[in-house]
Amino acid sequence: QPEWRQGERRALRMSSLAQKRNALGRGQAPSNYVPGLGRGATGFTTRSDIGPARMAAPTDEAASAAPATAQPQPAQRQVVDFGAAPQGYVVGAGRGMSGQYGNKVAEEDRTGKEEDLGDANYNEFFGYGGSLFADQPYEQDDKEADAIWEAVDDRMDQRRKERRETREKEELRKYRAKLPTLHSQFASVKRDLQTLTKDDWANIPDANDISHKKRKSDSVKDRFMPAPDSLLAQAQQEMSGGHAELDSRQQTHGGIATVAGTQSGLKSGMTDLNKVGEGRNTYLQLKLDRVSDSVSGQTVVDPKGYLTDLNSSIRNQNADVGDIKQARLLLKSAITSNPKHAPAWIAAARLEVIAGKVAQGRQLIMQGCEATPLNEDIWLEAASIYPPDQSKKIIAQAVHHLPTKVSLWVRASDLEQEAKGKRRVLRRALELIPDSERLWKAAVELEEKDAARVLLTRAVEDGCCPLSVDLWLALARLEEYQEARKVLNAARKKVPSEPQIWFTAAKLEEANQNPQNVPKILERAMRQFADMKLKVSDDRDFWQEQAANSEKEGYPVVCAGLMEVSADINLLQHERRRVWEAECESLIERSAYHCSRTLYQCLIKHYPTKKKIWMAAATLEKKHGTPEALNELLRKATTFCPKAWPLWLMGAKEKWISGDVTGARQILAEAFRSNPDNEEIYLAAVKLENDNNETDRARTLLEKARDNAGTARVWMKSALLERDAGDLDAAVKLLHEGVGKYAEFDKMWIMLVQCKEAQGKLDEARDAIYQGSAKCPQSTPLWIQAAQLELRNGQLVKARSMLEKARLRNPKNQLLWLESIRLENNSENKKLATTRLAQALQECPNSGLLWAEAIQMEPRQQRKTKSVDAIKACENDCFVITVVAPLFHQDRE
Repeated sequence: QPEWRQGERRALRMSSLAQKRNALGRGQAPSNYVPGLGRGATGFTTRSDIGPARMAAPTDEAASAAPATAQPQPAQRQVVDFGAAPQGYVVGAGRGMSGQYGNKVAEEDRTGKEEDLGDANYNEFFGYGGSLFADQPYEQDDKEADAIWEAVDDRMDQRRKERRETREKEELRKYRAKLPTLHSQFASVKRDLQTLTKDDWANIPDANDISHKKRKSDSVKDRFMPAPDSLLAQAQQEMSGGHAELDSRQQTHGGIATVAGTQSGLKSGMTDLNKVGEGRNTYLQLKLDRVSDSVSGQTVVDPKGYLTDLNSSIRNQNADVGDIKQARLLLKSAITSNPKHAPAWIAAARLEVIAGKVAQGRQLIMQGCEATPLNEDIWLEAASIYPPDQSKKIIAQAVHHLPTKVSLWVRASDLEQEAKGKRRVLRRALELIPDSERLWKAAVELEEKDAARVLLTRAVEDGCCPLSVDLWLALARLEEYQEARKVLNAARKKVPSEPQIWFTAAKLEEANQNPQNVPKILERAMRQFADMKLKVSDDRDFWQEQAANSEKEGYPVVCAGLMEVSADINLLQHERRRVWEAECESLIERSAYHCSRTLYQCLIKHYPTKKKIWMAAATLEKKHGTPEALNELLRKATTFCPKAWPLWLMGAKEKWISGDVTGARQILAEAFRSNPDNEEIYLAAVKLENDNNETDRARTLLEKARDNAGTARVWMKSALLERDAGDLDAAVKLLHEGVGKYAEFDKMWIMLVQCKEAQGKLDEARDAIYQGSAKCPQSTPLWIQAAQLELRNGQLVKARSMLEKARLRNPKNQLLWLESIRLENNSENKKLATTRLAQALQECPNSGLLWAEAIQMEPRQQRKTKSVDAIKACENDCFVITVVAPLFHQDRE
């Protein structure tokens, strides 16, 4: 080992020996102590044991007295106390140890932790484990050096990565071929399990229990199995000296005469165990028969109330019984201390009913009624405990004591079985309590229309319930139009702060074909609420909710009026558009389409030149409106926004869909006058004429479009029209002119290649491909078209080369990889297709198209495994889900 390593270990040993020596030096060693004698070592004395002190020379007497064979005894050393170490003291500095080794020793002395210097922590090249320079600062040059070494390691690893991965895959394949996994071995068997029926599953035998197979044979004697009754009876008979044959008396009298036997049979004290078993079965049968009907043979157990009976039986448990007793004592104490406290009486009565003692509960509640006759709750509780006939008497007593309690009269009405009796009770109650709205409503519900009108007229008079909004509205619904208006006017005077009265008046006007009065009523209502400073006048949500309810009830005019009246509530002018647009979307989500339509009309009124608002309103009418309303809206929109070509096209399309081609042409003609150079309007007109077999008019429009709005799309549509008409030469001419002006428009190059191929000019088609790929190197459809052209002409190698060139110019392009894979599959080159697929997934690991193709290329047994990998790589990809779903459908999962 190097010298610095030996010095370090020597310093560590000395520091540990110093600690042990200090610990031992605190006590006095015995006179005959020999170090190491207990573990079989021979005593000896070292220089460190002697220390700085000198040993006293032995005397001659002591030397002569010592035996010749005695073992040498170590001298007792004298320890000199030098005191605490000075500040900054470093262990070993005096004998030359300094620097990091001395500091390390000092640090180990302070912390008490020693470095692991065992053989397990030693390496021939690196030495002992741990960082040698752990206490040194990590500077920028150290960081740069580590980065350089990591880059070197990565570079060396990349040089052999592909070869190593190929070797590992091949080794794994060979290993799986020799030792296949259990999953692959039983894959076919697992698939066959889907054909098993429920009976087959039920008949599968259970696995044998072999856990006791290796137990000792001595455990057999510990097993026990009960013997049958017949065996015990036979043993008793044999022990008693009986026998199996009948004697002469038994043969004469026909067997044993008594249960206990005769003198020749069993003794009188013996028990027949067979009879005991039969008796037990008989007793069980009797218990089961108790729950059956002896007449009809049907069970008397109520299946619906069985659980209720179980719940009631739970209360009879010991713990609940104890709680009931304790509660009974507490309630008794409460009643005794305050007999006028009605809730105590009610609780005591309910406790007895729960405990199953209904009679005692009734007795207690009647005592409570006598003690507190002026409490309505105790009378109602008593009526609920007693049967209906007795409850009527109890309620009659309660009404005698409390004639002005509405709940008692309502309970008395509910106890009556016939409507006549209910009516009589309620009218008597109204005589005593004329200002009870609840009693008036109950009475009105029992009457016919005419009688109900009379009752309601009396109910809303002064002295009864003039402030009841429900009674006023009910009376207005029963009256005719003119009388209903009078009733609502009277209601507004009595209750001027109630919005429902105003809303009902507006609905009344709309229902009677007077929609012009609705806005006036609602505006007056808003002004009155604002003058009264009611909270409802500042609540936008309340008005919109009422408008939505009116729309659902079939009052669109009221709905529109409410939205218009409340449109500017608590709204700043600069926030108006943003708030209204957000509210329109919210109302559409709540299916309040007419409310949203009204709010859009408010937006159009304030912002008539905003194309976005017109488009949103037109979309709403298209989805949830009528064609007439949509055409009218689009006509207004094009008037205010003549430059908004989507509005013109939407209007023309609606006319075309409805069958009015002439109207669509008129709209497009007006659009041409407002937008003479607009490409979209020209193309829409061309499509309209072409779909109506007006090719010449479409061709004329395209010529004007090329002159006025000459764009790449217009040139492409012109060539497309000629190609569809069958004039390939004209199409090729237009395409040549088009690619001369717009060389970077790849679609015209693709059409030119197709037209050249259709004419049979393959060389010119290839020239067009080369020119197009030079102008549009990033066009994926153009490269695919080139490869398909070569493939259709039998040039597989050229097609493969073309796709390879495209992938080099467009890396990580999933469409090009997919086309390459399908090219090899169609050429029956499965191995190369698999290689291309692996390369594609390595370059585009999150491509759903490639994973879907990978699933379809796998054998049927391995498609599920590949599906799992695909879902992990791209979880929510539509292509993967579309391919995986049929797999589950095939397996009926």
